[in-house]
Parts: sequence; structure tokens; C-alpha cells
Amino acid sequence: MNRRSIAALAAALAVTPLLLSAPHESAEAAEGRGGALPPSVRSSRVLGVDLDTVTIPELQARMDRGALTSSALTRAYLRRIEAVDPAIGAVLRTDPTALRQAAASDLRHRRGATRGPLDGIPVLLKDNIGTRGLATTAGSLALAGKPPAEDAALVTRLRAAGAVVLGKTNMSEWANFRAARPTSGWSAVGGQTRNPYVLDRNPCGSSSGSAAALAASLAQVAVGTETDGSIVCPAGMNGVVGHKPSLGLVSGSGVVPISAEQDTAGPMARNVTDAALTFAVLSGTGPAGVSAHTGTEGLRGKRIGLWRLPSLGPEVDALMVRTAQRLRGAGAEVVEVALPYQERLAELEFPALLSEFHRDIDAYLETRDGPRDLAGLIRFNRAHPAERTCFAGQELFEQALAAPPITDPAYRAMRAELTDLSRRSVDETMAAHGLDAIASPANPPAWTTDCARGDNDVIPSSTPAAVAGYPSLSVPAGRVGELPVGLLLMAGDRQDAALLSLGAAVERRLDAWRAPRYLRTAPGGGRVTSG
Repeated sequence: MNRRSIAALAAALAVTPLLLSAPHESAEAAEGRGGALPPSVRSSRVLGVDLDTVTIPELQARMDRGALTSSALTRAYLRRIEAVDPAIGAVLRTDPTALRQAAASDLRHRRGATRGPLDGIPVLLKDNIGTRGLATTAGSLALAGKPPAEDAALVTRLRAAGAVVLGKTNMSEWANFRAARPTSGWSAVGGQTRNPYVLDRNPCGSSSGSAAALAASLAQVAVGTETDGSIVCPAGMNGVVGHKPSLGLVSGSGVVPISAEQDTAGPMARNVTDAALTFAVLSGTGPAGVSAHTGTEGLRGKRIGLWRLPSLGPEVDALMVRTAQRLRGAGAEVVEVALPYQERLAELEFPALLSEFHRDIDAYLETRDGPRDLAGLIRFNRAHPAERTCFAGQELFEQALAAPPITDPAYRAMRAELTDLSRRSVDETMAAHGLDAIASPANPPAWTTDCARGDNDVIPSSTPAAVAGYPSLSVPAGRVGELPVGLLLMAGDRQDAALLSLGAAVERRLDAWRAPRYLRTAPGGGRVTSG
């Protein structure tokens, strides 16, 4: 930013408190009034922009001409977190250095020395991503002591790009890999995250806080993690964009693991452009790699295979049929497909993850204060009643403790078969039909959150790409009543750039994003399930 922007900065800072002076409201108060936040709180217009719809390039253009600063933008998001988040419980903690980070970015803008598109952009991080000076708990009280001494590798990349680390988001405790019947979005550290569209509905897991925070416009972008579905399902269920990158493109160093064979962090945003720019930083491809992701290439001539998955319910299936019609109307060729080997993948994936979790969580716990291994973690949970206030079980921990080691020949054969069949399920389908991508529903309508019942989330669409290590991308497709449904796109290994480009074209065609209304319950009061 040049020197003439100093006056604009002062003016922006002066009016920010007036624009964002809505009173702090408790979740109980919001629910007691029907859950719809008052318009003064829900409004996303601040600093001359609409946070719901503004993109990173638009923000950077305003910063370049002196109409906006990172300090003003960061302050706006912090105040919005204070006003809105008590109703949804998405943000665990904000970074006390956020405004100092923003001021440093403002100085770089004034000197013409910015570090790229993310310089000065506020980012929220899932609470399993190591962040120096900030608690990193994976939702568990067992890790609630001393924060990590170092940033995760992906956080180092974000800081080097000038991004403002705004804070940490709640998540499903241990990324939904503790109990046989967990409740997504709940952790002993953060309690229950609510779906901003309908507050008694679930946000899906485990990147639940990241997705809900973006739906409520509490940051410009966020980072989630996925082993199988934990980026793309929350993105779909909260009406935002989520990109699960190809395995290995984003470093997992410093991230609380489930399985090195499937885990990856990835960007989440309200639009594909912002997700692509964030992915470029997370993966180290840099700004030069962004044009391929966000180009204006249309849908004409693209071949998309539609995997309908009618088991997710008639409303979702009808939405997928309408989506296919809209894509065809834009010139795409859409053919129905059925991915092979899915029953066998379902049989093999969970047992393999048990062995891998035991290996990887033991190695991680050795680097942190608290329990030193999985056995110690199990003892911790038995000794701390607060870990059992939503659901008591830790059956997956106990099964992982007894699982065969990764040196066991049966395990090694299982993982080899998983990798082979998952890749063939995608590759063979794409080759047989000459496809650019496979599309499917990312999620059913959000189910009612219920600790006693647990999740209602048998959602098979994420598994082929997750197990294969291939990229997937959820973009808003529409809604069933008030509840968002995403369209999940997947493609072959390292086809992230092409997938993001296609996703941007699909996003423009569907134009399905709508701001949440923070309803206490769905109109009519009926419980929508996954069918």
C-alpha cells in the first residue's frame, strides 16, 4: 500500500467500531429467540465490502489502491467472531498477535513488498494443526496443556506468504476417530459446533468448526484436514467450498494424525478462487500456479460422470438430477456412472486405519506434553469425566491398541489392496467414459445433532478419492429446504489444478451459495436424515 492510504486506514479504523458494534449474544439467547440472529449481527457488510461474497483478489485490489488495510479487515473479522460465534461455537480461540500480524502486512503493502495474494488475509486453522503459542488440542483435554513449540509446516508456509493467523477452530474430537458412535462437531475442549443454517443441525466432521466459521463469514479462508470426508462433508453441509488435495502435496508435519496413508490438510473457503489461492500457498506451488486454478475456462465439452448415490435420499437425488441438467445446459456432457469395488473398500479401510492410527498417534504424542502413547490416552479419557459428557465411548482407540502392527503381512496386504482398488475405481471409471471428473453428492441434508444417537453419516462419496490419495472438491450445489448440499468432484492423482478450474466453472454455473439464516430449527420441525 502506498503512503496516501494512511488517511484511508485511519478512517477505516475509526468507523469499524460503529459498523461492528452489535452486542455479544450467548448461544442460549440466540436459541431462545428462535435462533435467528438479529439483522444488525447477521449483516456481513463492513468496510465497504460484503464479507459473504468478497474474494481475495478483490480484497487485494482494495488494499493496493488504499481503500482497505489488513488491520481493518482483521479487526472486522475479530469483531464478527465476537458477535456471531457464540451462536455457533466454531472458533475456539483467536490469536492475540493477529493485529500485529496484520500491521506488518500493512507495512509491506505500503512499501510495495507484499508476499503474494494471501498477504494480510485472515485465516482460521483447525485445532489439530500445530501452531506455536496457540493451544493445539485435536479437541482433547489431553493436549490442552503447553502449546506446540513450533508451527506445523503448512502454518510456516502461510506465515511466509503473509497470511494473518486469526485463530483456531473447533473440530470433532480426535477427528472422529475415538468412539464408534461420535457426534460430529463436538469436542471436550470446545463443546458442540452448530450448523449456521439451522442451529440444531450438525455441521459434519471433523473440520466442522472451519466450515461453520466460513459459512458465518468469520474469516476469509480456513484450513481443514481429511482422512475420509472430513473436509468435503463439512464443506457441503455448511454450504462452502472444500478442497482435499492429492496426498503428499500439502505437508502433514505438525498435524495431529490418523493415518499417513490418507491424511491431508486442505483449504476451505466461500468460493473456489480463494480455495485455489490458499492451496497454492499450502502446497508451495506459489502464485505462478494459480492461473490454472482460477481461469475462466467453461464447461463446454467437459465430460463429467455423475455417481448419483440415491441412498442419500430422494431430495438429494432430485438435486443431483437438476444439477446434471444445469451442467448440460452449459455445454458439459454428463453421463451416469457407478464406481466399482466400493463394498470391498468399505470392508478394508477401517481395519487398515486402526493399525495406522496406532503407529502415527504414538509417534505424535511423543512430541507433546501429556499422554505419551495411545494406551496413556485411553487411561486419560477414563480418568476425566469431561471427556465423556457427549458420548462416552473410545472403542476406536481400544481397537487400534489391539490392531496388528504395520509390519504384519495381513495389514500390508490389506493396504496394498485398498490402494489398488481405490485408484482403479476412479481411473477405470474415468477411462471407460472419457471423463474429466466424477461428480457425486458430498452430503445428505444435515441431521439433527444428538449426543445419545451420534452421527447419521454413512456418506460413501468421499471414500474413493480419500483412500486413493486423489483430489476431491466440494462446491455448493443447492439446498434441501434450508440445508445445503454440496457437489463433490474428484479426478486422478495430481489433477488438483484441473479439478479446481473445473470446480470454478461449476460454481459459476450453479450459483448455489446462499448466506445462512441461523434458524433455531428447520421450518416444520421435521428431522431430515440421510435416508
